[in-house]
Amino acid sequence: MKNPFQIGDIKYYKIQVGESDTARFETGLVHPFYATFALGRDAEWAGRLFVLEMKEADEEGIGTYLNIQHLSPAISGDEVMFESKLIKVEKNSVECSFKAKVGERIIAEGSTGQKILKRERLEKLMESLNG
Repeated sequence: MKNPFQIGDIKYYKIQVGESDTARFETGLVHPFYATFALGRDAEWAGRLFVLEMKEADEEGIGTYLNIQHLSPAISGDEVMFESKLIKVEKNSVECSFKAKVGERIIAEGSTGQKILKRERLEKLMESLNG
């Protein structure tokens, strides 16, 4: 693992909310707003942008936590800008805070954690879970 970053560095990730990002379950559409679970996926990706530049070829990132406060809705067609800030790097753990905005309106904030592990270790973990 390499670390070309400083604490406080920022990465940006912009997405346009699509119909598949709305709150839907097996029973159908719940509401036409950006679902918290889709927002979480995108927040984790925003933090992963750091991991992509930190991991070596024989390593991969794996999520360790996701904390979201969903503050305001976004609808299909809205552009959401994620601002992910590197807040901690300790050994192989990478932690980021994030804010998600539609224009100037903050729709969510929170934090994410990932660990960078050797691919071999991940494969052994998979083997142990598969019995």
